Amino acid sequence: MGSHQDFSRDDSQDHLPTPSTEAGRAGLDALLADPGRAVVALDFDGTLAPIVADPDRARAHPDAVPALAALAPKLAAVVVITGRPAEVAVRHGGFADVPGLDRLVVLGHYGAERWDAATGTLSTPEPHPGLAPVRAELPALLERSGAEAGTWIEEKGHAVAVHTRRARDPQAAFEALRVPLTELATRHGLIVEPGRMVLELRPPGMDKGAALRAYVRDTGAASVLYAGDDLGDLPAFAAVDVLRSEGTPGLLVCSGSDEVPDLRKGADMVVDGPTGVVRLLRALSTRLA
Repeated sequence: MGSHQDFSRDDSQDHLPTPSTEAGRAGLDALLADPGRAVVALDFDGTLAPIVADPDRARAHPDAVPALAALAPKLAAVVVITGRPAEVAVRHGGFADVPGLDRLVVLGHYGAERWDAATGTLSTPEPHPGLAPVRAELPALLERSGAEAGTWIEEKGHAVAVHTRRARDPQAAFEALRVPLTELATRHGLIVEPGRMVLELRPPGMDKGAALRAYVRDTGAASVLYAGDDLGDLPAFAAVDVLRSEGTPGLLVCSGSDEVPDLRKGADMVVDGPTGVVRLLRALSTRLA
């Protein structure tokens, strides 16, 4: 991964920024040259939807679905890859029954679930056996840990997350919980995935990189764009790097967050959060018109 340039100050809705790395420029050129074989893959929270204190209140940027609906018919596919349950992302994104989005796929729980817009069908596996005991032990662990008031648990079906963003000192609460949550997860065959003021306990082998690689392979995509904002998107960034080394051009976009400097450092292009992502999607659609 190379250096990046920050395009967050660009107020032109239809301007298509030039990636700052050679690999990123090659990825964008490939997408523009053969969009019918290109996949655009996007995270949900922080990328299509602004980060909010209560994840249940997260909704896609109001211009995200129109931008996706305009762009998607020109591509091989658009895929949303999220740690959320797929049906929650579909509901909060407003992705169902949208003209132009029949090629949209939502991969929930890091690829464990799949929802296809063309059919409206959802496929989902059985939950990991370690989740039930983790759920049972988690409230007492939080009480013993001394984490500040405001820390709370989010049920995610195939995972469970502990949020600290509402705590008086979110970072201190986050750090205080790292070790005990990791020990709890390990005892029951799970792993801990840190994010932006959240620690998620989930089964191993589930990550956005694996989901993205499988999707690109299955679709036979000739190029890929991936946009994300959080630590959980680093495996997808790494997957695009591997794909590029194997001959599939790719473009890495950071939905700008100062909370995740490693993602900004690895990006070919940095945009101003979900608003910047929407502008990028519109600019791509305009260029492909």
